[in-house]
Amino acid sequence: MSQWVINGIRAGIKTTAYPGKPETAAGVTPGLPVGGDYPANDVNSLISLCPTRVFSNSDSQILVDPRRCIHCYRCIRDIERPVNWEQTYEWGTIRDGQHEFGQPFERSIHICVVDAGDCGACLNEVKQLNNPYYNMHRLGFFITPTPRHADVLLVVGPVTDHMKFALRKVYDAMPTPKRVVAVGACALTGGVFAESFVCARGVADVLPVDVEVPGNPPPPLAILHGLLVVTGRKTPATWAGSKTIKT
Repeated sequence: MSQWVINGIRAGIKTTAYPGKPETAAGVTPGLPVGGDYPANDVNSLISLCPTRVFSNSDSQILVDPRRCIHCYRCIRDIERPVNWEQTYEWGTIRDGQHEFGQPFERSIHICVVDAGDCGACLNEVKQLNNPYYNMHRLGFFITPTPRHADVLLVVGPVTDHMKFALRKVYDAMPTPKRVVAVGACALTGGVFAESFVCARGVADVLPVDVEVPGNPPPPLAILHGLLVVTGRKTPATWAGSKTIKT
C-alpha cells in the first residue's frame, strides 16, 4: 500500500483541469463541422455525401446542423474541398430556452442515466465521466440508479419503441424541479435510425429536453459541459442548432 501512495505522489494529479482551465491534451475531442467558404458548384455534392443531412442549401448558403453529425468524416476525407471543423468540446446547448438554469441546481446533483436504444458508443463516453481523469464527482455530479433521487435525466439513444413507455415512467418518477439532458446525435435527432418504424426522432419526441449535447459519440468533456450548463456554471454553446456559411 505504501508503494502505491509513493507512486501516486510522484505521478501527481492526472485529472483534467477542465472546467477551471481549458483542456489542451491531444485526443479529447473529434471536433464538429462548421463549414466555411465553399464553392457554389460543389454544394450539392457536399450535401449528398452526408448520410444524416447535416448540410443543406438555402439562398446560396450552406446550413450546418451539428446536432445531426455522426462523425463519419465523409465531408473531410477523400474530398477535394474538405469542410472546416472546429476542434472544441463545449457543445452543450439549451433547447428552445425552456428553463432558467442555475438555481436550484447550483450544488451537487444526482443524475439518472437511461439507455434508450444506444449502440453503446455514447453510453461508454458517459461511463468515462466516472474515471479518474474526468472524475465528475469533484464537480458535484453523482450517478443514481433510481429516478426518485435524480435531479437530471441523462438519455442516450434514439428512443426505440420498446423504451418509450419506460423512459416516460422514469421521467414521471423524478421529483421536481428536474432537467433532461439528451446526449449524442441519436438522442438529438435519431441519427441514422431516425424516423424508422422502430424508433423516434430523438428524446424530444417523448420528453421535454432542456440541454442537448451533439456528437456521435460526444467526448466526455462535451458531456461535462452539458451538465455544467444545467447547473448554470457554464454558458451554452453559441450555435443554436445550426450555423450559416456563405458560399
